[in-house]
Amino acid sequence: MLKGGCLCGAVRYQADGKPMGQAICHCRNCQKQGGSAFSVLISVDSSQLTVTGEPKLFLDHGDSGAPVHRHFCGTCGSPLFSILPANPALTHIKAGTLDDPSIMMPRVHVWCDSAWSSTLIADNAIRIPRNPPG
Repeated sequence: MLKGGCLCGAVRYQADGKPMGQAICHCRNCQKQGGSAFSVLISVDSSQLTVTGEPKLFLDHGDSGAPVHRHFCGTCGSPLFSILPANPALTHIKAGTLDDPSIMMPRVHVWCDSAWSSTLIADNAIRIPRNPPG
């Protein structure tokens, strides 16, 4: 089970079941949303996610023009998770909001074409230039 929430505690979440994936995204929108070089994500089955509090929604669009629903705390501004309407079965949680991020060991890096040149990516990492396949 994963638990987490925003900086101020107004929004909390819990995800039952096993995470379905971990990745680091270097796309420009994740960089801008997080104010950093990349976003660390853990993907869960959306049907197993319970949210308390009222996250706000920002309707973003990916490079393809497809919508990306970015959820964040309206009080403290913490980015919490993203959902792609093209695949609503998955919710991509911002790993920095986990109560215990020690389970994070992402080896997949996506949108590497947008990665900062100063960002070190491990030699054994899986590097995907843009969107992951499928």
